[in-house]
Amino acid sequence: MAVAQDTVITSPIDGSTTILTEPDVAANSVRAIQAPGASLRGLDKVSGEVIDLELSIGETASLGRIEVTLGECRYPEDNPTGEAYAWLEIEDPLRTSRVFEGWMVASSPALNALDHARYDVWVIRCTTA
Repeated sequence: MAVAQDTVITSPIDGSTTILTEPDVAANSVRAIQAPGASLRGLDKVSGEVIDLELSIGETASLGRIEVTLGECRYPEDNPTGEAYAWLEIEDPLRTSRVFEGWMVASSPALNALDHARYDVWVIRCTTA
């Protein structure tokens, strides 16, 4: 949320002093709930195979030759089925460094996407049970 863009300038009718007011950010914020796991989907771009993964926090699963580890999954308290975001760490044994580490948002997978020649991975939802 861009708070600087939400600053409201109010001018009194008599034209004397201008007052700057800031919106109440806490009133607009939604509490995020940490889920015990996440549903992810992977695509092997070479074979066209789509693989669904169910991971618990801290669990690692293989998607072809890459290893996907779920660090956290969170979702808004008022919307458990949407707007999930997960912390993922993805490693490829053929590369010396981690190929992805960060938050991936279910509703906007391109916002912070895995950049891999062969595989795509995205978050579907957090699991609540």
